[in-house]
Amino acid sequence: MTTVHDQERKRALVLRLKRVEGQLRGIQKLLEDEADCEKVAQQLAAARKALDKTFFAMVGCVIAQGDVPADDVADMLSRFS
Repeated sequence: MTTVHDQERKRALVLRLKRVEGQLRGIQKLLEDEADCEKVAQQLAAARKALDKTFFAMVGCVIAQGDVPADDVADMLSRFS
């Protein structure tokens, strides 16, 4: 496979993951504070969606770089999405 070469895109991905990290810490606090399950579920869904968006942004980087054959990108998508 490949890595993300574009430093701006890499930085954007890292920033997204840092936001998700903050979301996960918030969810942990909700659980520790015995928050309502629906509120916890809502935050879990938001964190999951943020991770999915990060995944697809990373795949977009791979496609934009053009150094991975389309079949390999398709295989990665089918295995991990």
